[in-house]
Amino acid sequence: MSEDVDVSKLDISDEMIAERRSGSPAGLPDDMPPWMRTIITLADTVSLWVGRIFCWMLVPLMLAMVYEVVARKLFVAPTDWAYDISRMVSGGMFMIGAGYALMRGVHIRADFIYRQWPSRQQALIDFILYIFLFFPAMIFFFWVSFDYASVAWVRWELSMDTAWMAPVAPVRSAMPLGAALLILQGISETLKCTYAIKNNRWPT
Repeated sequence: MSEDVDVSKLDISDEMIAERRSGSPAGLPDDMPPWMRTIITLADTVSLWVGRIFCWMLVPLMLAMVYEVVARKLFVAPTDWAYDISRMVSGGMFMIGAGYALMRGVHIRADFIYRQWPSRQQALIDFILYIFLFFPAMIFFFWVSFDYASVAWVRWELSMDTAWMAPVAPVRSAMPLGAALLILQGISETLKCTYAIKNNRWPT
């Protein structure tokens, strides 16, 4: 958050959610080094378009749920596939959209405390947390989930939760993909922190 930002205009309706960012990935300050601007713009653009594309997964999810409710309540004919579709699609959206949520600044945190700090202090805390907690955790999660998804593809594992027995490899692949996208966006956020530490203002 820049020092000259009018706090009264920020979206702080929920004190536990970070300030929402709505700016364009290209809206970076002129005094930012070109290499840094290039990496941030690339990462933010990827996150933006992934979020825009995968939000459309909500449509088949809603259609499946509506069909299930109508079939179950009106025709007493519940489906074999609605439960699997709902949890797999919603899980895939959650994982793949996590990088977009990070880019937009809507992950949950104690922002009512963080908001009161100077930009340099905010950036320093964020930088430390990204380096020592975020990246180790995301790299470990990517490694574990990649192996988990790979085994599902090789064995062509099937879900045992319903009689439909849907293949689980596609939805398991959303985990390493989501982790990779989070790592990419984390690089962008870390560079923004570096800029804010130096200039005592956020680049976006």
